[in-house]
Amino acid sequence: MKTFNIPDFYRSHIITPIKEFRRKNDKLKRDFTPTMLDFGPVQFLIARHFGFCYGVENAIDIAYKAISENPDKRIFLLSEMIHNPDVNRDLTDRGVKFIMDTKGNQLIPWEELTPEDIVIVPAFGTTIENQKKLTELGINSYIYDTTCPFVEKVWNRAEQIGQKDYSIIVHGKPFHEETRATFSHSKENAPTIVVEDMKQTIRLASYITGELPAQQFFEDFEGQYSEGFNPEKDLQRIGVVNQTTMLASDTQGIADYLKNVMTKHYGLRPEEVETRFANTRDTLCYATNDNQDATYALLTHPADLVIVAGGYNSSNTSHLVELCEAKLPTYFIESVNKILDNNLIRHFNLHTKEETVSENYLPVKSPVRIMLTCGASCPDAVVEGILMRLLSFFEGAKPIEEVMKAF
Repeated sequence: MKTFNIPDFYRSHIITPIKEFRRKNDKLKRDFTPTMLDFGPVQFLIARHFGFCYGVENAIDIAYKAISENPDKRIFLLSEMIHNPDVNRDLTDRGVKFIMDTKGNQLIPWEELTPEDIVIVPAFGTTIENQKKLTELGINSYIYDTTCPFVEKVWNRAEQIGQKDYSIIVHGKPFHEETRATFSHSKENAPTIVVEDMKQTIRLASYITGELPAQQFFEDFEGQYSEGFNPEKDLQRIGVVNQTTMLASDTQGIADYLKNVMTKHYGLRPEEVETRFANTRDTLCYATNDNQDATYALLTHPADLVIVAGGYNSSNTSHLVELCEAKLPTYFIESVNKILDNNLIRHFNLHTKEETVSENYLPVKSPVRIMLTCGASCPDAVVEGILMRLLSFFEGAKPIEEVMKAF
C-alpha cells in the first residue's frame, strides 16, 4: 500500500495509534467491531473505520507538495480540495486560493490566471470543460491532479460501458462536484442522466416502460441529462455508476430496481439481462463501504449518543449521520469548537441545513457511553480534540495514558 506524506498536525496521539493497532490485527478487514475506550464514568465506542481514506491522503500529499515545490508562484485550487473546513482553511492560510466554490460558481475569473500559475485539481476531479479551459490558458491541470483513483475508476467504467452502447445512469447529488465531474466525463462517451435517489429512479422507470410521455422527461430531469438525450431511444440499454460517497446500499438498491424493471419490461431470461443492463457493481468505493459497514456495526451496540465529525457539505459524512440518527441522538459537528460546554452543543441539522444548539446532550448517569466516528475527509486530530473535550467533563476519569496502554 502506498504511503503518503501527511502533515503531523492532522495526526493524533490517540486516534492514529488505535487505527494502526486495529489495522495490524485485522489486515483482511473482517472485524468491524468498534474500539472501546473505558475511562470509568465515560466510555467511548470508536468506529472500526473512519477518517482519511486513500483518496484524501493522496490529495493532501499532492497539495502540500505543490505548495513546497512552488514557493514563488501563485497557487490555486479549482474548488475545495476535500470537504473539510480545517484542511481547506490551512491551505488558504498558506496562500492557496479557490477559483470556484463548491457549487461551481466562479470566485476568480479565468482571465486572471496565467501560464505561470499552479492549479490543483481537487479530489473530486473536475469537468472536461474546466480541463479544456486550463489548457487554453496554458496551464497543465495534470501536474497537481489530486483526483481520487476511485473516482477515476467510475469514469473508466462509464467509458467502457458507454462504448458498448449503454446509456449511463449516475446515482449522485446533481450539483455535487464529483457528480458534475462524473457527468461531464460520462457524457463524452454515452447519453447520461443523473438520478439523486430512489424516488427519481422510480420516475425514470416510468419512461423506460413508456408509462409516461417522453416529453415530460425533460421537465422532470431538467439539468440532469446530457445534450440530445432521447428517453425513447437512450433508455433501452443502461448501466448504473455512482458518486462514490453515496450510501452503497442506496446505489445497489437503485441498480437492482432498474435491473428488475429492464428484466420485466423486455421479458429477459437471466442469461439475457446484460443485453439491456450492464454489470457495474465494481464502481462502489471501498472506503465508503468500509466506513458505512463500520457504522452499521457500531450501531449494534448500546450507547447514549453519537458524535459524527466532518464538514457539513461532506456527502459521505452526511450519510453516516443519516445512519446514526435513525438509531440514537446524533450530533453532527465540524470541530471541537462546536462543543460549547458539558450542557450545550452546536451541531448541524441535515434536514434544515442549519446549525442548532441543543441542551442536555450528555445524560446524567454513569457511565455515559458515547459513539465516535467521522467522514473520510476528517483528520484524526479533529476526532482526538472532540474526545478530549468530552472527557474533560467527567470527574474521576482514568488518565488517557492508562487507557491507551493496550494500543
